[in-house]
Amino acid sequence: RELEVSVLGNDDPLVSVAGEVVPGHEFYDYTAKYLDESSKLLIPAAIDAALLAEIQAMAKLAFQVADCTGLARVDFLLDGQSQVLYLNEINTMPGFTQSSMYPKLWEASGLSYPALVDRLLALALERHEDRACNSTVRH
Repeated sequence: RELEVSVLGNDDPLVSVAGEVVPGHEFYDYTAKYLDESSKLLIPAAIDAALLAEIQAMAKLAFQVADCTGLARVDFLLDGQSQVLYLNEINTMPGFTQSSMYPKLWEASGLSYPALVDRLLALALERHEDRACNSTVRH
């Protein structure tokens, strides 16, 4: 199973509820994602609270270890037989249309699209001000 969460923040990021990509074919390729309507996004994913907490903790840690800022979508693979969770990818430029998984996960977490955009702008300004204060280069 492919499970995804959205991460938002700089130093102490927030993590959304999880969503699941259910491909209509063996692979979730370009055709399956954009041209074929047989694939589905399940938001929130049908997982238990313990697995959600594990995914959110791993996503937050991965975001911080990779020194990410602003936003990312963190994707996981869950082995259906062993129930082992694998971190698949940290996507630092996820799709951001209103039909993309990133904003949909925040919507399901209680953050509207306009509020998400406002928060991202505030995070960018915060990051800019922090870098300006910590810069040794005179402007």
